[in-house]
Amino acid sequence: MLTVNSYAAASATDPLVATTIERRDVGPKDVLIEIAYSGICHSDIHTVRGEWGDIQYPLTVGHEIVGVVTEIGSEVTLHTVGARVGVGCMVNSCRECVNCLAGEEQYCLKGNTGTYGSVDRDGTITQGGYSTHIVVVEDFVLSVPESIPYEAAAPLLCAGITTYSPLAHWNAGPGTQVAVVGMGGLGHMAVKIAHAMGAEVTVLSQSLSKQEDGLRFGADHYYATSDAATFTSLANSFDLIINTVSAKIDLHQYLSMLALNGTMVNVGAPPEPLPLQVFTLFNNRRSFAGSGIGSIRETQEMLDFCAEHNIAPEVEIVSADGINAAYERVLASDVRYRFVIDAATFR
Repeated sequence: MLTVNSYAAASATDPLVATTIERRDVGPKDVLIEIAYSGICHSDIHTVRGEWGDIQYPLTVGHEIVGVVTEIGSEVTLHTVGARVGVGCMVNSCRECVNCLAGEEQYCLKGNTGTYGSVDRDGTITQGGYSTHIVVVEDFVLSVPESIPYEAAAPLLCAGITTYSPLAHWNAGPGTQVAVVGMGGLGHMAVKIAHAMGAEVTVLSQSLSKQEDGLRFGADHYYATSDAATFTSLANSFDLIINTVSAKIDLHQYLSMLALNGTMVNVGAPPEPLPLQVFTLFNNRRSFAGSGIGSIRETQEMLDFCAEHNIAPEVEIVSADGINAAYERVLASDVRYRFVIDAATFR
């Protein structure tokens, strides 16, 4: 076993503190990664605060991980020592169910093994990327293109793929009208990616405070949802709406903005249920869907796409002892647009 430094939550109400965790020995198919940066995702906060269900404490979170391979198992063929790599929201799956065999292991019917808070193959609870090192089976390790700065690459492993996957699946591109709800960590990536795909992009944000940023990132239009006229003027307008917010919204208002055969996809995950008026779907044959991260194949495709189109998230680097303050700023929407932890400060 390898003992490494980390930051962990001891309970749902305590701040994260410096500690150590155990990593398994490198097996034949495993890769040991020295972590360079780890992104802070709103999911980390929901999880450690018990908002998505009970968890086993202490827990080290973090599923936006980039670093360097420092050791490989005897049977590893996909990665080499010294390679720039990343790890996203999952570190394994059953590999046997119909979804896994179809290359959609994020939807493993037995439940994929999350990077943190899941039961690992050895019966232990997985611990995430707020640490100096991690051991992951080679098939769930991504190659990070040289052209993407390390600190910017980290949020792509969650925020990037979470928005890329539905945009690709629902065919965002030239001639399509795409709306992005929310201009936070996920939303700003959705704008950049949808623009690069060739779609006409509209941001629907609570206020116009980030309008200049949204237009700079590639949005063609920007509206405030606090203005009731927005929903009237944009009724029946969009082929695809990506909802990135993790808070309760009036689904009827947003679904009414879909054009014929349009789809609204939730990628934000509010802790409370969202009421749905089914008759809103009957009009224009609308669809309401959800999308969770992406497969390993699709995540690599996203990284390569971002490298090709020079897409990177806007990041603010923090040290390990700034994690708790960063959490409070995330909750206050006081970040533009993603916090990334310098893993050297865990040492």
